[in-house]
Amino acid sequence: MTIVRSLLIKLGLADLSADRAPISVFLLDDDRRRHRWFEKRFDGDELAIAETVDEAKELLAEGSYDAIFLDHDLLPHHYESNDHGDAANTGYAIAEWLNERPELQRAATVIVHTRNADAAIPMVQKLRETGRNVEYCPFPMLDLKIKHYWKR
Repeated sequence: MTIVRSLLIKLGLADLSADRAPISVFLLDDDRRRHRWFEKRFDGDELAIAETVDEAKELLAEGSYDAIFLDHDLLPHHYESNDHGDAANTGYAIAEWLNERPELQRAATVIVHTRNADAAIPMVQKLRETGRNVEYCPFPMLDLKIKHYWKR
């Protein structure tokens, strides 16, 4: 290391960032605008997108992901209330499914990104039962979370 570089580091003026290797990202979300949003955020990475619970189960069983993003409300009637009686078609069904398969996606960072906080907390709790690294981040705050974890 040169003297100049050492001095720049001590003064906090050196660029210490490093390019990260591409990562594999999984997204469960029914909103295609969000698909495009994620494609921009993870440009250069491998992004697998599922819109339904069945698609999500298939992709999660076959692939290996560094990051998993789960939405809760996947159908229009889910937006109206949490009392829709259709939990089998929500992100919570994937939380339960992963909970029953603790060997799948063990190393992934899981982020529940729904705007529906009342539904997000049970998803996080269910996924934590198997010791997964999971947290809730409302979609409006997700950009900051992604920049923090997977800065380019």
